[in-house]
Amino acid sequence: MKLKPKAILFDMDGVLVDSLDSWWQSLNHALESHDMNPLSKEEFFEKYWGHDLNENLKRNNLPLKVGIFCNRVYGDHLGAVKIYENVKDVLEKLSAYPKCVVTNTPMDCAKQIIKSFDLEKYFKFIFTSDDVTLAKPDPAIILLACKKLGISPEEVILIGDTNSDIKAGHGAGCKVIGVRIKADYYVNDISEILDILEN
Repeated sequence: MKLKPKAILFDMDGVLVDSLDSWWQSLNHALESHDMNPLSKEEFFEKYWGHDLNENLKRNNLPLKVGIFCNRVYGDHLGAVKIYENVKDVLEKLSAYPKCVVTNTPMDCAKQIIKSFDLEKYFKFIFTSDDVTLAKPDPAIILLACKKLGISPEEVILIGDTNSDIKAGHGAGCKVIGVRIKADYYVNDISEILDILEN
């Protein structure tokens, strides 16, 4: 029997779009501009991917000016962002559900990505790390989305691709569909959520 939640929350990076290269390039741009050594792609994925930018700065002892510069030049690297195949088809087929984006990406960058792929029409709200004091894995952004929707977290499905998403979802009380990561439900491709959710 398929699930029929009252709303669906989508992480953005790694779920709707492949933005790994764009963030890696932006951070290296910032590091090199401040005479610091760039990161290999493997090191970036291992140490930075899936975490809030401010948290990354603290954990890796980087100055705030690097983060500010990284956000400022992110738009220059949007060409490296790719929308995953089937995303628009899936969103169309789930049109009956209220949907939100819940991302650790700052608002300016998130809006640029959502707009560049013409995805605004599919989402009721976009929530980012700018909207909460603590980003994922803290559940605050999930709880905020549920509050705005007027729906209990237990009635919501979160779709994410990192441990931060899973911890945030479970911390809020949501069931989580993991995209290429083990969660309450597992999918290898976003199109497979149509086998789990009523549409």
